[in-house]
Amino acid sequence: MPLLQVSDLQVEFKTNDATVRAVNGVNFTLEAGETLGIVGESGSGKSQSVLAMLGLLASNGRASGQALYRGENLLGLSGKALNRIRGNRLSMIFQDPMSSLNPYLSIERQMTEVLELHKNMTRRAAKKRAIGMLEAVRIPEAAHRIGQYPHELSGGMRQRVMIAMALLCEPEVLFADEPTTALDVTVQAQVLQLLRDLQRDFGTSIVLITHDLGVVAGLCEKVMVMYGGRVMEQCDASSLFAKPSHPYTIGLLRALPRLDKSGGELTGIPGNPPNMAHPPAGCPFHERCAHAAEDCVQHVPALRPVDGVHWLRACHRPAEDMITRYQEASHV
Repeated sequence: MPLLQVSDLQVEFKTNDATVRAVNGVNFTLEAGETLGIVGESGSGKSQSVLAMLGLLASNGRASGQALYRGENLLGLSGKALNRIRGNRLSMIFQDPMSSLNPYLSIERQMTEVLELHKNMTRRAAKKRAIGMLEAVRIPEAAHRIGQYPHELSGGMRQRVMIAMALLCEPEVLFADEPTTALDVTVQAQVLQLLRDLQRDFGTSIVLITHDLGVVAGLCEKVMVMYGGRVMEQCDASSLFAKPSHPYTIGLLRALPRLDKSGGELTGIPGNPPNMAHPPAGCPFHERCAHAAEDCVQHVPALRPVDGVHWLRACHRPAEDMITRYQEASHV
């Protein structure tokens, strides 16, 4: 049985104007020690999918479907039951460390509280464990840094503190929401290497939420591409980069700079993401897709297997045709 199995996950938000359908029928599995990358533009439903599983939606949000962690549906648990799991067996690195860390509390207090709550440690034992974890994420002078406040640390240091906090209880699943946002490329590379090292040392499964396909290439084994609250394509990382089959995935890849080619302009995806308060009737990507036809406008494509059962896509256009077009364009 997979460590985490998500089936028909739906997330919607009630507003004064309309119901916003942020996530529509997401399905995926996560095995022990595996890394899954969830990719897509802002507003595609990546973060809300994870927040729904952890019971962290806004007060006007509602989730349905199943998110089975070791056979137990997270969506059906009470807040008290979720509190025993969150931060302990399931942990999350939030997107902005400056707003996620409490500016009024020292790093020590924010870290020891987790261990006192979930591991029943004394303050002294918790502090020793916290210092050890800060050292594990390569924060220099950890015994001194632990007494500082968030504003005294750089952005890279704050992100490392967030990672250390998430790993204090050695969780089985780590959700990382844009863990390298706003970091320069050097610090970004250090954080990604740190996640690889920690996964190797602790055997943690990782769900990485990102819009950066370069980050996915360096860390993930499986990838799920989302757009308009739906899964567009889902496969192993090597297949996604070698032969993407969905027009949206191809658009994302063509927007990336190429190291093997000099000159030329990046190709953007025209238009804007759909308004999920009033989603389109057919494929959510059809208004921006150069290959859209009448069936794309009228009917939502089902998520179908492309190569066995491990490669799925939601598109009316033949997969082989899209792969061929991408490969021919890539060699121009």
